[in-house]
Amino acid sequence: MKTDTLVANEFGIADVLKTLGIKDTNAGATTGTQWFDTKGEIIESYSPADGALIGKIKQATTDDYEKVITTAEAAFKIWRMIPAPKRGEIVRQIGDQLRQYKEPLGKLVSYEMGKIYQEGLGEVQEMIDICDFAVGLSRQLHGFTMHSERPKHRMYDQYHPLGIVGVISAFNFPVAVWAWNAMLGMVCGDVIVWKPSSKVMLCSIAVHNIISEVLKKNNVPEGVVNLLAGGSKYIGDNFLADKRVPLISATGSTRVGKRVGAIVGERLGRSLLELGGNNAIIITEHADLDMALRAVLFGSVGTAGQRCTSTRRLIIHESVYETFKAKLVKAYGHIHIGHPLDSKTLVGPLIDKGAVQDFLNAIENVKKQGGKILLGGNVMTGDAYESGCYVNPCIAEVKGNLDIVCHETFAPLLYLMKYTTMDEAIELHNGVPQGLSSAIFSRNILETERFLSHEGSDCGIANVNIGTSGAEIGGAFGGEKETGGGRESGSDAWKVYMRRQTNTINFSTELPLAQGIRFDTGD
Repeated sequence: MKTDTLVANEFGIADVLKTLGIKDTNAGATTGTQWFDTKGEIIESYSPADGALIGKIKQATTDDYEKVITTAEAAFKIWRMIPAPKRGEIVRQIGDQLRQYKEPLGKLVSYEMGKIYQEGLGEVQEMIDICDFAVGLSRQLHGFTMHSERPKHRMYDQYHPLGIVGVISAFNFPVAVWAWNAMLGMVCGDVIVWKPSSKVMLCSIAVHNIISEVLKKNNVPEGVVNLLAGGSKYIGDNFLADKRVPLISATGSTRVGKRVGAIVGERLGRSLLELGGNNAIIITEHADLDMALRAVLFGSVGTAGQRCTSTRRLIIHESVYETFKAKLVKAYGHIHIGHPLDSKTLVGPLIDKGAVQDFLNAIENVKKQGGKILLGGNVMTGDAYESGCYVNPCIAEVKGNLDIVCHETFAPLLYLMKYTTMDEAIELHNGVPQGLSSAIFSRNILETERFLSHEGSDCGIANVNIGTSGAEIGGAFGGEKETGGGRESGSDAWKVYMRRQTNTINFSTELPLAQGIRFDTGD
């Protein structure tokens, strides 16, 4: 790996780091405006773009964890009693602050994670959008009023703040996933403890540097928004098992999610799980093939195939199979692979060499299981690719859901399969353990409506004539089966961050019992 930043400086990374308050060595824990002198092992953050060292982080330790949780507990008692619209005003200011730092933060996301600059900017915009959403939500945390069967009684339900929300985020969206949880949690009256991926810790430190000014200006109590940048060695099972944390929101692999769910479930805590996707697009004989092509391209190679909503499988009607395959192969040939901050680049690097090896292993398994590699699948070489993290996106032709097809490979590996009937297409589509995002391209309403029906897609997200990737924040985001069942972002996803209470008020001088029960003492 490089230890200099000469290549990075071509793209102004030195100025970005200075603007975002990123030092050569950075503390790994804060309770909002106060940073701890953390003593954990040093983690070095290297860019997958060019292998250059970006910065170092002194990890938060178990002692730091205890200080943060204790501070968060105390802050919750204050924060929950601040009116929700007032909490929303803090979130509004955070959104404005993010607007000011959109460009440098987007560039850091791109450089530390490897997604192209446009996607880095898009991720920060997603943070801004969820702030706007949460501000409106702060005046709409409402329950229902119900009629009582008892005379002179009324019933209603209401939602109360839950407490500490633990957020465990993944490398592929180093800042947006935190914002989804943190902004909604904050307006709901919760306090936030964030454990970011160890692969992109500098992004989390930058975010907290950005928002600290807002917290300080508004005298937000220490402990409302907390960061614990530390590995599982220090902050792992103890975080999951802590009864002081009623909700753990975790984004990551299905393997990680199963462990989170088991440990949190053992203490009867709540877990919000956003896990793997193995997303498919059905392309019918009635599809607009040019429109489908654009969706497939972004879905399959955007973020170098490292989105949980990335398109992994194409289920194509036999009548258009060869035509669409030819279009796709030709389009892949025009994809520019290179440095994520280069404006010409559409596909940047994978996160690290481990991800590259997983990609290569998957391709070997495709061959062993009878699949055919149509193009790509190699590691890029040359001066521009010296980090060793760049791969050529791969298209593989398979028959049915092979074992490897049912496994999500977090890389630009796309499987093509042929179908004859819609029954067959839906069976192929649903025949994987994951159930996050899905799509169908068709101009036939009988096909599209069936895809959205009870017997259609079994995913949490089902789209018509748009791709699988790039969900809007207005709708609830999440999936079924091994995707974990959690919902974040829009719609009524806010309810998971609150505890629900049913209230009955008697405004009579009598005490009638429900269901007409008589319970007389005879006095």
